[in-house]
Amino acid sequence: MQKYEDEILDVVDEHDAVIGTASRAEVYRRGLTHRCTFVLVRDPQDRVFVHRRAATKGYGPGAYDAFVGGVVGTGESYAEAAVREAEEELGVSGVVPRRLFNFLFSESGFSWFCDVWEARWDGPVQPQAEEIDWHGWLTDAELAERLTEWEFVPDGLEAYRRYLSHRSDTPGQ
Repeated sequence: MQKYEDEILDVVDEHDAVIGTASRAEVYRRGLTHRCTFVLVRDPQDRVFVHRRAATKGYGPGAYDAFVGGVVGTGESYAEAAVREAEEELGVSGVVPRRLFNFLFSESGFSWFCDVWEARWDGPVQPQAEEIDWHGWLTDAELAERLTEWEFVPDGLEAYRRYLSHRSDTPGQ
């Protein structure tokens, strides 16, 4: 089994075009721009799946997030990564996410493209224990309140802010 830091990622330029590959460890060490997926999952009651990241995570350990997702592997499409990450982190199969938008996130000299998706899930979940310490389904109002009380990962917080803006700008959302 490949170790986490040995995973190979696509390195991209400022236009999200692939310009090479590197191990995850090298991407993080050198601050190379790469790709990630973010999937906001809603249940039949329109609640959002929110979780606290495991304390062992390299980025945002112990912080909360309204998205499941992660890095896009080399040669993998955003769509493939969105499905893979959602299914791995929720412990399910059959997730069908819908793509919403993409943006470049930068923080402390690091940057990555964030491809944002939304999915519906109407069954039980069994979150990946090594990724998620706690999870719950929150209404939009409950999530809005928690955003002021809990520490959320910065990229997820920015993605959620953009998600709300996208949702208000898109009829029928």
